[in-house]
Amino acid sequence: MTSDLRSSEWYAGDDRNSFIHRAWMRRGVPDSAFDGRPQIAIANTASDLTPCNAHLNEVAQSVKNGIYEAGGIPLELPVVSLGETQVRPTAMLWRNMAAMATEEMLRANPIDGVVLLGGCDKTIPSLLMAASSVDLPAVVVPGGPMMTGHFRGEALGCGTDVWRLSEEVRAGTLSQAEFTRSESSMIRSKGHCNTMGTASTMALVAEALGTVMPGLAGTPASDARLLAGAHDTGRLAVQMVAEDRRPSTFLTRASFHNAIVALAAIGGSTNAVVHLLAVAGRLGIELTVDDFDRIGGQVPLLVNLQPAGRYLMDDLQRAGGFLAVLREVRDLLDPAALTITGRPLVDYLDDALIWDQEVITPRSSPLQARAGIRVLRGTLAPGGAIIKPAAASPRLLAHRGRAVVFDSIEDFHARIDDPELDIDEDSVMVLRGCGPKGYPGMPEVSNMPLPKKLLARGVRDMIRICDGRMSGTAYGTVVLHVTPEAADGGPLALVRTGDWITLDVHARRLDLDVPAEELAVRAPSRATVDGFANPRRGWERLYVDHVLQADRGADLDFLVGSSGSAVSRESH
Repeated sequence: MTSDLRSSEWYAGDDRNSFIHRAWMRRGVPDSAFDGRPQIAIANTASDLTPCNAHLNEVAQSVKNGIYEAGGIPLELPVVSLGETQVRPTAMLWRNMAAMATEEMLRANPIDGVVLLGGCDKTIPSLLMAASSVDLPAVVVPGGPMMTGHFRGEALGCGTDVWRLSEEVRAGTLSQAEFTRSESSMIRSKGHCNTMGTASTMALVAEALGTVMPGLAGTPASDARLLAGAHDTGRLAVQMVAEDRRPSTFLTRASFHNAIVALAAIGGSTNAVVHLLAVAGRLGIELTVDDFDRIGGQVPLLVNLQPAGRYLMDDLQRAGGFLAVLREVRDLLDPAALTITGRPLVDYLDDALIWDQEVITPRSSPLQARAGIRVLRGTLAPGGAIIKPAAASPRLLAHRGRAVVFDSIEDFHARIDDPELDIDEDSVMVLRGCGPKGYPGMPEVSNMPLPKKLLARGVRDMIRICDGRMSGTAYGTVVLHVTPEAADGGPLALVRTGDWITLDVHARRLDLDVPAEELAVRAPSRATVDGFANPRRGWERLYVDHVLQADRGADLDFLVGSSGSAVSRESH
C-alpha cells in the first residue's frame, strides 16, 4: 500500500500489527484492496427507528458501486441515527452525541475518506459536525424527501399539516375520525418530510455550503436520480482523497455566507441556525447568530413551499430545483466559495432555469421581499432570540401584549385549554424551561398550540415566546432560541403572568416592560429553577454540564474546534 494514504498506517508493512489489520479484513476482499486503493467509509444513518432514513441502505449500495468503479474500497460504517419523530425526550439532546461518536469512529478506523448518508433532521448536522472535526475528505448524500400524499383531494404537507389539522380538531372544525384517517395518507413513500422542514432545509443548506454534489440535494427519495447521484458521489469521494480535498480546504466563511443566503431564499427552518453555528464552531470559523440577520435579513423569499408557502418538495424539484433558486440570488452569493468538486458553487448556476414560477418565483416578484431570519435583542433576550418572518403573521410583527406564562411543557398542557385561563388573542404566550439545559436538549415545543377557546373564535395565530426550538415544518409568530435560557439565568425566568412584553421585529427588539429595579429584586420562578434538568447519569449528565447556549450552536464546550484525523498509538 502506498504510504501517502492514511490507511497505510494500518495496512502497510510486514510487522505483526499490519498482519493483524489486513488478516481480519480478508473476508472476501482481494489482495488489491491493500495495494494503494483508498479506503472509503460510508457513514450510514439507516435505521428502522429513523423511518425517514430507512431506505439509506439502498442508497449506500449505489455509493459502494461508485467507489469500486473509481478504484476505491467501500466500507459501510453504521453510525448513530436519530429519528426525529421517535426519540424522547428530544432528538436534539443526542445530536452532539451522534456527532462525537461518528467523529471518533472516523478517526479510529483505517479510512481515507467518507461519504455521509443522512436525511432526518439531526443526521446531516451531526455528520457534518463530525466530518468537520476529523477533517478527512468528506461528502454528503442527502436521503431525499418523500413523495406527496393526498387527503380529501388535497396535498398533505408532512409535519405542517399535522399542526394545522390537529388545531382544526381542537377548534371543532374537523372530526377526530377524519384527522385519524389523514394519518395513513400523509406518509406516501420512503424519504423525509416533504415540506421545507429541517430535513429538507439541511439537505439544501449542505449543498449551499458546498458539501453535496451540486444539483443532488432535494432529489426525492424514490427518484431514480438519487441512486445515480449516489453512484457519482462514490466516484467523487475517491477523487477527493487523491486530491486531499478535506473540509478545512474548502469550507470557509464564504461557504457559510452562501448557506445563510440560501436559507432565507428557500424559507428554511430556524433549526438551521443552531446547526450551522455548531458546524462553523467545529471548523474554527467565526460565525455568530447576528450574521443570519446581517446576511439573510434582506434576502427575498423565492420558494413557495409549506410552511411559508403552498407547495411541497417534489414540486420544487419539478420546478427547476435548488440551483434554479440560487441562480436568482446569484449576486448575493460569495463567488469564492468552493464545493467538494473543487469548483465554485456559482459555476453550477448558468443552466439552472425555473420551469414553474408558481413554485420558484423570480427575483423580480418574490413571495416576500425580505424574509430571512431576524435576530431580536432586548431586556427579555440579551443574548438574542430569533424569529422567522416568512412563517409569521405580518400584523403581529409589532405588538405589545400581556404575558401568560407557563413554567414547563407539562404546565402548558395542563392549563392551556382551561376555560378559566385568563388569555385573549392579544396576549403573549411565554413558555420557559425548554432550553438546552432546561429540558434538557432544547425540544421543538415553541410553536405552542393555541387555547381551544380562542381557536373556536377563529384565532389562528398569537405571539409565542420560548427558549426552545420549533419544528421546521411549523408556522406562526414564534420567537424562539431565547438566550440565555431560563434555566441558565436568563431574564425569561423572571417573567410573571400579567407583565407587558413588546415585540418589534423591524427594530429587532424583544423587551420585558418591567422596570430594571423591580427585575433586580425578583426571584426566578421556582418551577424553572427546581424543575430544570436534574440528570442522573451518562450522556444527559455530560450534556447538561457542558452544553453551550443556542447562540453558540448548542454544541458541547469541549467539542468546539477540530482535532484532526491523527491517531498516535497502535492497538496491539
